[in-house]
Amino acid sequence: MSDIQPYDRQAAVDYAHRWAYGRNPAFYDFQNLGGDCTSFASQCLYAGCGIMNFTPVYGWYYLSVNDRSPSWAGVVYFYRFLVRAEENSGPFAAEVALSDCLPGDFVQLSFDGVAFGHTPVIVEMGTPPTPENTLVAAHSNDADYRPLSTYDFRQARYLHILGARP
Repeated sequence: MSDIQPYDRQAAVDYAHRWAYGRNPAFYDFQNLGGDCTSFASQCLYAGCGIMNFTPVYGWYYLSVNDRSPSWAGVVYFYRFLVRAEENSGPFAAEVALSDCLPGDFVQLSFDGVAFGHTPVIVEMGTPPTPENTLVAAHSNDADYRPLSTYDFRQARYLHILGARP
């Protein structure tokens, strides 16, 4: 597979702003099942790429609450899917420094320094980017234009979306 579709960052950011304080009825609200942050991140990502990967277990897709991949709503599985080595369908990313991120990319936060447990989407960045001027949108403590520095985290990893394969 060599065709790479560009990621529409503006579409992802527009979606984030539209649904940051609400829930799109097309998707289940996982708030009471561990949190809705990664499902919201997946929705933003899908808005920017429009391609799912329907591989059972290891893909990235959502058809219903009972027919979805673990990577749609699970922090660790979202990360593993995006940075996978296989060149199969769907969006893909590289783990980068904050300085290499753009709006529409994702941050994953670890609050205890061990496990990652939150996935906000970057909606705006200052120059040079810092946690203070990097603004995010998220669910599970709904937010839009929230400075990354206002989270009490011990570790962050940044996922730069490189595109999507059909």
